Amino acid sequence: MLVLSRKSNQKIKIGDEIEIQVLSCSDDRVRLGIKAPKSLSVHREEVYERIANALASNAGDDA
Repeated sequence: MLVLSRKSNQKIKIGDEIEIQVLSCSDDRVRLGIKAPKSLSVHREEVYERIANALASNAGDDA
């Protein structure tokens, strides 16, 4: 895992098309802004897991 330190309003680039910006920091929370192509799904981890579990359940129902 690559670990980077950034201050508010600083950015990280991933390839040519993805940009992550630190919008603000507080005691226990960091707000990030993400610019990515619309063809790329971006989810919080808990949302991604919910989607993956639902897809796995639906695939099991088809068997």
